[in-house]
Amino acid sequence: MKGLHTIMKLTLLFVAANCIVGCSSFKPVEPWEKGILSKPEMTFDGDSLDLVLTEHILSSREGASGGTGAGTGGCGCY
Repeated sequence: MKGLHTIMKLTLLFVAANCIVGCSSFKPVEPWEKGILSKPEMTFDGDSLDLVLTEHILSSREGASGGTGAGTGGCGCY
């Protein structure tokens, strides 16, 4: 049982070390890179036709339209 406990400790230490090393590779976006991120291909919406059809279905089903542009509710919650 003592050997299993040691293996678990080493595994946890290995995972923690990899997380620390992995997080150290993050860096902020530089101003000259922001132009690349603003391209239409980089949006989360995907296909514009699919977005239009989904909005039409929602407006038909719910009796309201709009409100799909923001990720939060009117109260500011997620």
